[in-house]
Amino acid sequence: MHRNSTGNVDWRLSIANLPTNMLCSLVLLAGELGVGCEDWFTGMRLSVDEIHDPSARVSYRQASEVIRRALRALPIEDVGLVVGGKQNGGNFGLLGLAMKTAPTFGEAVSIGLTYQRNNGPLMELAMLPAGQDAVTVTATAPESSADLLPFLCEEMFASVLMLARELAGPEFSPLRLDFAYPPPTYAQRYTEVFHCEVRFEQPRNGMVVARSWLDLPFHSYNPVTSRQALAMCRAQLEAESGCGETTAAVERQLRPHLHENPQMSDVAVSLHLSERTLRRQLAGEGTSFTAIHDRIRSQRVLELLHTPQLTISQIGNQVGFTDVREFRRAFKRWTGLTPSEARARMA
Repeated sequence: MHRNSTGNVDWRLSIANLPTNMLCSLVLLAGELGVGCEDWFTGMRLSVDEIHDPSARVSYRQASEVIRRALRALPIEDVGLVVGGKQNGGNFGLLGLAMKTAPTFGEAVSIGLTYQRNNGPLMELAMLPAGQDAVTVTATAPESSADLLPFLCEEMFASVLMLARELAGPEFSPLRLDFAYPPPTYAQRYTEVFHCEVRFEQPRNGMVVARSWLDLPFHSYNPVTSRQALAMCRAQLEAESGCGETTAAVERQLRPHLHENPQMSDVAVSLHLSERTLRRQLAGEGTSFTAIHDRIRSQRVLELLHTPQLTISQIGNQVGFTDVREFRRAFKRWTGLTPSEARARMA
């Protein structure tokens, strides 16, 4: 449970709506440095394998705790600068594509800010004017992660810089970087990475950029691809409603084992919980094991129906049904359609 400075509980930090991009980057860095990372996930209802699943979602609380453990384990100080410096457009997925196919750098920045949640950032970005000739991209984090602020700012602004240089060209450079915390012992690394003035103990965290960069046209602009990428980004954002940590943990247990028709008792054992505790925690998040199981199965069936080579019976088997009639009844209960009717509408 997390409380802010007013003493109120901030439930947003326990909603599992963050992709695992950041955690994957830390695990990859650990591999490069020869550091084991399995114990980073102890007690988190997460595993190293699970965070590599594109559909996996974690809460801010879980991500923050894994990062704290990683920073204690990794043998370098400037972890955020190293992780952020490895980023490129490919690491931003659909969002990177949408930004790359925008008409101008300014439009790309606007797209990035609008759909930033798609990539699971741990800081919130905004753009503010900084006089007539500059803008400031600011970054803020929840109060609960104040101890992680140097890492979060390093990673965020270094990755933003790498993406900006990929979009605008290697000559792109900010005017100044401001940070709201004291200079770390490796402060000289900031200047080496950002190639601009760096100030610490400032009122806010921000990257100051000349406004003239916003008008830079992109030769990669493609109106058709741009609209398609934006539509996918919009759909991705709308789908990220989030759920509780226990719900997300159950989903991660179910997805790879649907064909085995796992029962609540099986999942409870995997999560080191009693069935009673699992049922209570799910009820506290406004759901149940049956509701989650049915939703995950329904989603998987809708994906499989796009494959015409699979029969209805084969699709049912893949989500745990041995009786095709039982599968048809269940799917109609979930969606209001039979599998054949749903497939016909997709044609």
